[in-house]
Amino acid sequence: MILESLDDFIEREVEPLEEGLGEALTNPRRGHEPNGRVTDELLNAIETVRKKSAESGFYAMNMPEEVGGGGVSTVTWYRSIKHVFSKGRGLNKYVLAGPEGPKPLLLLADARQREMYVRPLVRGEKTTAFAQTEPSVGSDSPNMKMAAERDGDEWVLNGTKQWITNGPYADFAQVFARTTPQEEAGRYGGITCFIVESDEWERGSFNNVPGQVGWQSELRFDDVRIPDDRVLGEVDNGFYAAMDFLSLGRLELGAQAVGLSDHLLALATEYARDREAFGQPIGNFQQVSSMIARGRAKQYAAETAGLRCAWLMDNDEDVVEDTSIFNWFATQSFWEVADAAVQVHGGSGLAEENPFMDHLHYARMLRIVEGTDELQLNTIAKQNGLLG
Repeated sequence: MILESLDDFIEREVEPLEEGLGEALTNPRRGHEPNGRVTDELLNAIETVRKKSAESGFYAMNMPEEVGGGGVSTVTWYRSIKHVFSKGRGLNKYVLAGPEGPKPLLLLADARQREMYVRPLVRGEKTTAFAQTEPSVGSDSPNMKMAAERDGDEWVLNGTKQWITNGPYADFAQVFARTTPQEEAGRYGGITCFIVESDEWERGSFNNVPGQVGWQSELRFDDVRIPDDRVLGEVDNGFYAAMDFLSLGRLELGAQAVGLSDHLLALATEYARDREAFGQPIGNFQQVSSMIARGRAKQYAAETAGLRCAWLMDNDEDVVEDTSIFNWFATQSFWEVADAAVQVHGGSGLAEENPFMDHLHYARMLRIVEGTDELQLNTIAKQNGLLG
């Protein structure tokens, strides 16, 4: 029923907005300013989708009812993300909360913080950003250089974050900084999460990654003073708290990969049936049909793995290994499917007016965010007693 309702919502509220945007949605040069910033026209359309989705109960339906969410199961959330992304990467991808929306980490917020930050996120009235990565620190996040020093009842933040999704547009960010040196707190201790509002940092350059143009940027903090009541969770325990919720992020990105694989396989199959060469549809040639068949098999396996992960989460099982396996396999499969979709379409697959290269760029990015391929494989190995 939820999936059918999502279909109705997208048809009624989202598709008319997409038609009105035209190339501002599909052509990066039309949807962005010269510096990479997303145009106000597109940002306004996204905000409209987000708020209407929240009003309809979809946007943050995975969040608990106590903060205004719908309290749906992880399995339902996984299936919903997969379903929405099976329609491609138009405005539909903003129907369900992504990095800009509320995540379980914010459930560490106290009562005042929930009213000021969490509930407006759930309602789609504000957006946020998760600021952990730095120019010289990605997967090795405990070695972050960002520092926060206590000064009376305030904290003074100094440092730079990079590749921060929604950084250019967020109303506030969840910013991680080292508050106690490693030699005292250990590698994973001594890191604290702060709620920092957008007028308190300086936006640096846009990090214009193909497939994600305009959505990531540097955030610079120069003696930014934050009151003590904007610490999220416990002082020095921020890294552990973030890791507790990392599995959900990997599940969500894997769900995107599965849905987008489904979308591209449908387009490639239709094209292979219709496009003729040498007197017959190209789908009759084994090289073409095998690319689609291999992609379908991997997409099927990835979707099933994701369902298992979501079910294990709903049953409070340890899913560290499971989510790493799923995320690695789903994003790898999506990468191969996206490449095959370009190949099946030939020259048309490379054309700017078609979405295939944009999907390929996005697929490549998914193999880095939320833990690189290599990090996922290392996690799997460690969970099996290897690598020390």
